[in-house]
Amino acid sequence: MTDTERVVADMWFDPACPWAWMTSRWLLEVEKVRHVEIKFHVMSLSVLNEDKDIPENYRRMLANAWGAVRVCIAAEEKYGNEVLRDLYTALGTRIHLQKITQGPELFTAALAEVGLPTELAAAAETDQYDEQLRTSHRRGMDPVGYEVGTPVIHVPGDDGQLIAFFGPVVTPAPKAEAAGTLWDGVLAVAGTPGFFELKRTRTLSPIFD
Repeated sequence: MTDTERVVADMWFDPACPWAWMTSRWLLEVEKVRHVEIKFHVMSLSVLNEDKDIPENYRRMLANAWGAVRVCIAAEEKYGNEVLRDLYTALGTRIHLQKITQGPELFTAALAEVGLPTELAAAAETDQYDEQLRTSHRRGMDPVGYEVGTPVIHVPGDDGQLIAFFGPVVTPAPKAEAAGTLWDGVLAVAGTPGFFELKRTRTLSPIFD
Protein backbone atom coordinates (compact mmCIF):
# COMPACT_ATOMS: atom_id res chain seq x y z
CA MET A 1 0.00 0.00 0.00
CA THR A 2 1.08 3.56 -0.63
CA ASP A 3 -0.29 6.68 0.99
CA THR A 4 -1.76 7.87 -2.32
CA GLU A 5 -3.86 4.70 -2.54
CA ARG A 6 -5.39 5.13 0.88
CA VAL A 7 -8.89 6.41 1.53
CA VAL A 8 -9.04 8.84 4.43
CA ALA A 9 -11.70 7.96 6.98
CA ASP A 10 -12.42 10.49 9.72
CA MET A 11 -13.55 9.43 13.18
CA TRP A 12 -14.98 11.75 15.85
CA PHE A 13 -14.41 10.71 19.45
CA ASP A 14 -14.88 11.84 23.02
CA PRO A 15 -12.16 10.27 25.20
CA ALA A 16 -14.76 9.56 27.89
CA CYS A 17 -16.77 7.14 25.73
CA PRO A 18 -15.77 3.47 26.06
CA TRP A 19 -17.62 2.52 22.89
CA ALA A 20 -15.76 5.12 20.84
CA TRP A 21 -12.55 3.69 22.31
CA MET A 22 -13.50 0.20 21.11
CA THR A 23 -14.28 1.52 17.63
CA SER A 24 -11.03 3.45 17.45
CA ARG A 25 -9.03 0.31 18.28
CA TRP A 26 -10.91 -1.52 15.53
CA LEU A 27 -10.13 1.25 13.04
CA LEU A 28 -6.42 1.02 13.80
CA GLU A 29 -6.67 -2.66 12.90
CA VAL A 30 -8.53 -1.77 9.68
CA GLU A 31 -5.56 0.38 8.64
CA LYS A 32 -3.39 -2.75 8.63
CA VAL A 33 -5.58 -4.74 6.25
CA ARG A 34 -7.36 -2.19 4.07
CA HIS A 35 -6.24 0.84 2.07
CA VAL A 36 -7.54 3.22 4.72
CA GLU A 37 -5.95 6.01 6.74
CA ILE A 38 -7.74 7.04 9.91
CA LYS A 39 -7.81 10.65 11.04
CA PHE A 40 -9.15 11.44 14.49
CA HIS A 41 -11.25 14.44 15.47
CA VAL A 42 -12.89 15.65 18.65
CA MET A 43 -16.58 15.74 19.45
CA SER A 44 -18.01 16.29 22.93
CA LEU A 45 -20.70 14.32 24.71
CA SER A 46 -20.92 17.24 27.12
CA VAL A 47 -21.78 19.60 24.27
CA LEU A 48 -24.16 17.08 22.69
CA ASN A 49 -26.17 16.65 25.89
CA GLU A 50 -25.96 20.09 27.48
CA ASP A 51 -29.56 20.99 26.65
CA LYS A 52 -31.05 17.49 26.90
CA ASP A 53 -33.06 15.89 29.68
CA ILE A 54 -30.64 13.22 30.89
CA PRO A 55 -30.22 11.30 34.17
CA GLU A 56 -28.43 13.25 36.89
CA ASN A 57 -25.64 10.68 37.27
CA TYR A 58 -24.90 10.92 33.55
CA ARG A 59 -24.90 14.73 33.76
CA ARG A 60 -22.35 14.56 36.57
CA MET A 61 -20.14 12.33 34.44
CA LEU A 62 -20.39 14.74 31.52
CA ALA A 63 -19.49 17.69 33.75
CA ASN A 64 -16.16 15.95 34.33
CA ALA A 65 -15.74 15.06 30.66
CA TRP A 66 -15.04 18.63 29.50
CA GLY A 67 -11.40 18.41 30.52
CA ALA A 68 -10.13 15.77 28.09
CA VAL A 69 -11.86 17.19 25.01
CA ARG A 70 -10.54 20.66 25.83
CA VAL A 71 -7.00 19.32 26.18
CA CYS A 72 -7.35 17.51 22.85
CA ILE A 73 -8.61 20.60 21.06
CA ALA A 74 -5.87 22.77 22.57
CA ALA A 75 -3.25 20.27 21.39
CA GLU A 76 -4.74 20.15 17.89
CA GLU A 77 -4.92 23.93 17.64
CA LYS A 78 -1.28 24.35 18.60
CA TYR A 79 0.34 21.30 17.00
CA GLY A 80 -1.96 20.06 14.26
CA ASN A 81 -4.47 17.29 13.78
CA GLU A 82 -1.85 14.57 13.59
CA VAL A 83 -1.15 14.79 17.33
CA LEU A 84 -4.65 13.56 18.19
CA ARG A 85 -3.98 9.94 17.22
CA ASP A 86 -1.32 9.34 19.86
CA LEU A 87 -2.86 11.69 22.41
CA TYR A 88 -6.20 9.88 22.18
CA THR A 89 -4.43 6.57 22.71
CA ALA A 90 -2.57 7.92 25.74
CA LEU A 91 -5.75 9.36 27.24
CA GLY A 92 -7.93 6.37 26.43
CA THR A 93 -5.45 3.87 27.83
CA ARG A 94 -5.54 5.68 31.15
CA ILE A 95 -9.29 6.28 31.19
CA HIS A 96 -10.53 2.91 29.95
CA LEU A 97 -7.79 0.39 30.67
CA GLN A 98 -6.18 1.79 33.79
CA LYS A 99 -9.45 3.27 35.12
CA ILE A 100 -7.81 6.55 36.15
CA THR A 101 -10.21 9.40 36.90
CA GLN A 102 -10.01 12.35 34.52
CA GLY A 103 -8.06 15.20 36.04
CA PRO A 104 -4.82 17.18 35.89
CA GLU A 105 -2.55 14.23 36.71
CA LEU A 106 -4.04 12.07 33.96
CA PHE A 107 -3.85 14.87 31.39
CA THR A 108 -0.27 15.76 32.30
CA ALA A 109 0.88 12.14 32.11
CA ALA A 110 -0.79 11.57 28.74
CA LEU A 111 0.69 14.74 27.27
CA ALA A 112 4.16 13.87 28.54
CA GLU A 113 3.91 10.36 27.08
CA VAL A 114 3.35 11.68 23.55
CA GLY A 115 5.92 14.48 23.80
CA LEU A 116 3.50 17.39 24.04
CA PRO A 117 3.96 20.27 26.52
CA THR A 118 2.34 19.40 29.82
CA GLU A 119 1.18 23.02 30.10
CA LEU A 120 -1.63 22.04 27.73
CA ALA A 121 -3.30 20.28 30.68
CA ALA A 122 -4.37 23.72 31.90
CA ALA A 123 -6.78 23.92 28.93
CA ALA A 124 -9.06 21.52 30.80
CA GLU A 125 -10.07 24.26 33.21
CA THR A 126 -10.80 27.02 30.71
CA ASP A 127 -13.28 27.73 27.92
CA GLN A 128 -10.52 29.30 25.80
CA TYR A 129 -10.86 26.63 23.10
CA ASP A 130 -14.58 25.92 23.40
CA GLU A 131 -15.45 27.68 20.14
CA GLN A 132 -13.00 25.43 18.29
CA LEU A 133 -14.36 22.44 20.19
CA ARG A 134 -17.92 23.21 19.14
CA THR A 135 -16.83 23.71 15.54
CA SER A 136 -15.12 20.32 15.48
CA HIS A 137 -18.15 18.78 17.18
CA ARG A 138 -20.58 20.21 14.60
CA ARG A 139 -18.36 19.12 11.71
CA GLY A 140 -18.67 15.55 12.86
CA MET A 141 -22.30 15.55 13.96
CA ASP A 142 -24.06 17.63 11.29
CA PRO A 143 -23.99 14.86 8.63
CA VAL A 144 -25.39 12.21 11.02
CA GLY A 145 -27.74 14.23 13.21
CA TYR A 146 -27.83 14.92 16.92
CA GLU A 147 -29.77 11.90 18.17
CA VAL A 148 -26.62 9.77 18.15
CA GLY A 149 -23.36 10.09 20.05
CA THR A 150 -19.89 8.79 19.37
CA PRO A 151 -18.30 7.06 17.51
CA VAL A 152 -19.07 8.93 14.28
CA ILE A 153 -17.23 8.05 11.07
CA HIS A 154 -17.07 9.89 7.73
CA VAL A 155 -15.81 8.15 4.57
CA PRO A 156 -15.86 9.44 0.98
CA GLY A 157 -17.99 7.20 -1.23
CA ASP A 158 -16.97 5.96 -4.66
CA ASP A 159 -19.39 8.46 -6.20
CA GLY A 160 -17.83 11.36 -4.31
CA GLN A 161 -20.69 11.60 -1.83
CA LEU A 162 -19.94 11.50 1.87
CA ILE A 163 -20.83 8.34 3.76
CA ALA A 164 -21.37 9.36 7.39
CA PHE A 165 -22.68 7.17 10.19
CA PHE A 166 -22.75 6.49 13.92
CA GLY A 167 -21.01 3.29 14.99
CA PRO A 168 -20.25 0.52 14.73
CA VAL A 169 -20.76 -0.32 18.39
CA VAL A 170 -18.76 -3.51 18.82
CA THR A 171 -16.90 -5.47 21.48
CA PRO A 172 -14.31 -6.78 21.56
CA ALA A 173 -12.60 -4.82 18.79
CA PRO A 174 -12.11 -7.15 15.79
CA LYS A 175 -8.51 -7.75 14.77
CA ALA A 176 -6.63 -8.63 11.58
CA GLU A 177 -8.82 -9.71 8.66
CA ALA A 178 -11.93 -9.81 10.88
CA ALA A 179 -11.49 -6.04 11.25
CA GLY A 180 -11.35 -5.66 7.49
CA THR A 181 -14.42 -7.82 6.96
CA LEU A 182 -16.42 -5.66 9.36
CA TRP A 183 -15.17 -2.53 7.58
CA ASP A 184 -16.33 -3.87 4.22
CA GLY A 185 -19.75 -4.70 5.63
CA VAL A 186 -20.19 -1.37 7.41
CA LEU A 187 -19.40 0.53 4.21
CA ALA A 188 -21.77 -1.64 2.19
CA VAL A 189 -24.60 -0.93 4.61
CA ALA A 190 -23.87 2.74 5.33
CA GLY A 191 -23.30 3.47 1.65
CA THR A 192 -26.74 2.15 0.66
CA PRO A 193 -29.03 5.11 -0.19
CA GLY A 194 -31.91 5.37 2.23
CA PHE A 195 -30.41 3.03 4.82
CA PHE A 196 -30.72 4.37 8.36
CA GLU A 197 -30.58 1.77 11.10
CA LEU A 198 -29.53 -1.75 12.05
CA LYS A 199 -29.57 -2.46 15.77
CA ARG A 200 -29.96 -5.06 18.49
CA THR A 201 -29.95 -4.94 22.28
CA ARG A 202 -26.47 -4.81 23.81
CA THR A 203 -25.69 -7.88 25.90
CA LEU A 204 -22.02 -7.13 26.62
CA SER A 205 -20.09 -4.27 28.15
CA PRO A 206 -16.89 -3.11 26.42
CA ILE A 207 -14.24 -5.82 26.53
CA PHE A 208 -10.83 -4.17 26.73
CA ASP A 209 -8.07 -6.47 25.57
